[in-house]
Amino acid sequence: MRSWLRQVGVVAGKDLRVEFRTRERVVAMGAFVVLVALLYNYAVDRTTVHPRDLAAGLVWITFLLAGLLGLGRTFELEKEDGALQGLLSAPIPHSAIYMGKVLANTILLVAVTALTLGVFAFFYQVTLPRNPLPLLGVLLLGVTGFSALGTLFSGITAGTRMGETLLPVLLFPLLVPLVVFGASATSLLLAGFPAAEVGGSFRILSAYALLALTAGVGLFRFIMEE
Repeated sequence: MRSWLRQVGVVAGKDLRVEFRTRERVVAMGAFVVLVALLYNYAVDRTTVHPRDLAAGLVWITFLLAGLLGLGRTFELEKEDGALQGLLSAPIPHSAIYMGKVLANTILLVAVTALTLGVFAFFYQVTLPRNPLPLLGVLLLGVTGFSALGTLFSGITAGTRMGETLLPVLLFPLLVPLVVFGASATSLLLAGFPAAEVGGSFRILSAYALLALTAGVGLFRFIMEE
């Protein structure tokens, strides 16, 4: 188990070092978040609806769209450099490769989510709850489920000619439960409701993330061998 965890850490560390050196995905996702927030800020009619009423849904949609920009490139650099086959041929389990990719993507998406929440809090005067832990838990579960599925489907589309175009088409239908329950729980918590009010959504998001990770670990090897 320790050896497997070390292998996961090696893969994740390699991806993060490459990202911090190139900053390709982080810059694209961060710029997208800021631009979308600006557009929403001017598009929303403040005389008919208060922006805070829309903030939760906009936060989730924005971070998912921004995340797709990054997830679509999960395997692209290795594919372009011809290193993907070498990685898959390395003497480590495919499950460790998958989980390492998921961990790296999750760390990047956590940063994007934090930026998204901060930007929307600034533009829409959203007050964060006094106890932020339930909100952070909901967002982390959403990010984990999104990263798990996104990494898996990025592997599916990596070998196709229109991979980055095909990824959202395949992924978005599976993200509907994530957005519905995640945005609902976020809206209640931002409105000041106690954590007990979002217990059902929290359990569903937990099950979603666990199911996505289990499916990814089980299917990744067969997908990459195709």
